[in-house]
Amino acid sequence: MLGLAGVGLIAGLATWWSLAGGHAKISLKTAAVKRGDVTSTISASGTIEPEEVVDVGAQVAGLIKSFGTDEAGKQIDYGSVVAQGAVLAKIDESVYAADLAVARAQMEQDKAGELSAAATEDQMKAKLIQAAAEWKRAQSLYESKLLARVDYDTDQANYEVAKANVSVAGAALAQARAATVQAQAGLDKAQRNLDFCVIESPVTGVIIDRRVNIGQTVVASLNAPSLFLIAKDLTKMQIWVAVNEADIGRIISGAPVTFTCDAFPGRQFDGTVGKVRLNATMTQNVVMYTVEVNTENAEKTLLPYLTANVHFVVRKEANMLLVPNAALRWIPGSPTQILPSARDAKPAEGVKDHAGVIWVKEGDYVRPVEVRTGTSDGTDTAVSADSLQEGQEVVTGEATEAAQAGTKNPFVPQIIRR
Repeated sequence: MLGLAGVGLIAGLATWWSLAGGHAKISLKTAAVKRGDVTSTISASGTIEPEEVVDVGAQVAGLIKSFGTDEAGKQIDYGSVVAQGAVLAKIDESVYAADLAVARAQMEQDKAGELSAAATEDQMKAKLIQAAAEWKRAQSLYESKLLARVDYDTDQANYEVAKANVSVAGAALAQARAATVQAQAGLDKAQRNLDFCVIESPVTGVIIDRRVNIGQTVVASLNAPSLFLIAKDLTKMQIWVAVNEADIGRIISGAPVTFTCDAFPGRQFDGTVGKVRLNATMTQNVVMYTVEVNTENAEKTLLPYLTANVHFVVRKEANMLLVPNAALRWIPGSPTQILPSARDAKPAEGVKDHAGVIWVKEGDYVRPVEVRTGTSDGTDTAVSADSLQEGQEVVTGEATEAAQAGTKNPFVPQIIRR
């Protein structure tokens, strides 16, 4: 608020200005109604990402011994084009080769144990047949009173022992077979670990990032260390755009998108909305959603991780009458500016939704025209009205000019002559 001194100063300046003979003259700023296309957009920024990226890691620990070669025969490096199954790197395999040799020896040992157990079982079965025959003969002789009771009991016991030995031999054989299966699993594991020393490309693509050097030791513990980052197809890219929650409701899948990159000034690229991710994030109490925008990159002009200035096309209207947005906000400051015949006019009935008023210049006056507003691009707005035509002048503002050419600034020092 102004103090008494400020109010007095302003009043004094106004009095001086009036005594000096100057007065303010109001001139209207106008713009012509034009016809054209208008597009409503939502602007945001995002990062260009490859559509599909594969992170190649190592499942075994060891020293990086060498790199493979790309399709051009050169050593794997940044930007190398590799085919599926191509060797990317080799890890020192000496430790895993020794483990494989131990596993093979254990496998041979367990196979020999299985053969021994099988032979023992056959031996016990043969003894059982012998014991069964003796037990049968003892029963016949005992019934004829030709065999003593002691010999009869001995033959019976031998038969029962032979049957038990066959069961024991069968269990030993099953145990030996299980040991062989276990040894085979250990052998397969050792072989797989040895195979893992050769890192192969799971897909055909381009090396975006090489994260290891020859001689570097990788340690695979709970998490597999990342060695290479491969983009599967750089002819199809995505833009991950962070969109404010206030605008996310107007973005639909398949909607057209235009974007620019600072790396390519003056060039515009096209894309379409893919999907809206549901895992929103909050930054400074503002909820942001990530929108995936798909774009073609057949010439491989767009590079991964460039910043893109994205414009989502929400609505587009063609061949419409356009007026500056300022024309919809301006109202006359005095009734004397309005055309006399329009000073008592009442607003038209039935125009409520998206209605606005613009003022058309007619001679020294202005005349109100009720319009229905449409799409706005932030500068111009599409309007429609029966009495509005292309080329008419609409008022967008006012400018105050000094009417008297000789008016002087009161703050400029005056030279007093006598």
